[in-house]
Amino acid sequence: MHQLSRGGRDKDRDEPERRCIATGETQPKRGLIRFVVGPEGQLVPDLAEKLPGRGIWVAADRAALDRAASKGLFSRAARMPVTVPEGLTDLVEAGVARRLVDLVSLARKSGRAVAGFEKVKGWLAEGRAKVLLQASDGSERGKGKLWTPTGGRWFGCLTASELGLSFGRDHVIHGALAAGGLTDKVILEASRLTGLRGHDGGNTAAGKE
Repeated sequence: MHQLSRGGRDKDRDEPERRCIATGETQPKRGLIRFVVGPEGQLVPDLAEKLPGRGIWVAADRAALDRAASKGLFSRAARMPVTVPEGLTDLVEAGVARRLVDLVSLARKSGRAVAGFEKVKGWLAEGRAKVLLQASDGSERGKGKLWTPTGGRWFGCLTASELGLSFGRDHVIHGALAAGGLTDKVILEASRLTGLRGHDGGNTAAGKE
């Protein structure tokens, strides 16, 4: 189990940190997106953090990515001319969303995720839910009837159709994940996507106004 600290996670775990080229701030790399420069000088988002080469890191934040792309900060960081793809921020956002949808789908197939108001409410009531996912375009009234799991997380960064993809349906408004398995990875990608989309879908379930 992770020991939580005021900074979010215990420093004793020696969580790796990286510096964002757009903000200049050093932070845990789980809140950053890694990029590498390909052999032809093209910039490549490395969302899985597995590509070879020296990593260039930018905060998972739309404004930071837009700034890095428009101000030539990738070329400066790489110390060479870098070709930045058109619409880089949208490209990264779509990639992170796809990763999140796939992770929730895998969690469902392993029996660690459920969808639908009644099933999700049941998991919350039993204390089985670790993460509550609610569609950003779902009705606020319906979403407000559920609550953030105790000691867990709430995310509203996916649309109903994106959540539906995870559960093999057209649309899903409410989903929940149990602890363990891929759930920590879901939290990581959902946090990044929330930053990239610049909203939390109106955090009704978390009791915010």
